[in-house]
Amino acid sequence: MIRHAAVVLVIISAFSVARTVSAQSDWGVVVNGHAVHVNAEKHWNEDNWGLGFEKEFNSSSRWVAAAVANGFKDSMDEPSYMAGASIKRRFRMFSDHLYFDAGIVAFYMTRQDVRHNEPFPGALPAVTFGSRRFAVNVTYMPGSVVDDVTHANKVDPAMRGVFFIQLKLDASLFGFGGHRAAGTVAQTTE
Repeated sequence: MIRHAAVVLVIISAFSVARTVSAQSDWGVVVNGHAVHVNAEKHWNEDNWGLGFEKEFNSSSRWVAAAVANGFKDSMDEPSYMAGASIKRRFRMFSDHLYFDAGIVAFYMTRQDVRHNEPFPGALPAVTFGSRRFAVNVTYMPGSVVDDVTHANKVDPAMRGVFFIQLKLDASLFGFGGHRAAGTVAQTTE
């Protein structure tokens, strides 16, 4: 219980820090919301509600790195927490108004059913599709990885993997300052 409170405190602190530097950075608020357990026969929690953040570095580059952290209800309906980094190749469309990213997210995560909430490492493929103000993140955990980490095949041998879906919203929508591109426009029009 204390560990969960500490993780929540870290996330809240990160939002406080984000508020002070967000005017010159690319911060996003991440809303965890849904998981799809592919070919599952058992009823898993697919309403993975939670909250987190994503801070992109060099978002105007072809390769975009990001720091990520969030907490959410996992497939067992228990609280889980993760923090890590991603690197994705950004493909821009329609004069930079839309983009598609494809890459990998590496992280440390805690789950009650994995070593009793001791952090463990992971790396998964991830894609993002969106615009400056909002985007959708999708991460895929192959069935073999699900089984290696959670031994899920003992209770659901038919499951072939899990898709995790998040909504990423520009932090400026919540009053955490502007987006780097917005700050650049403001500077050039003065």
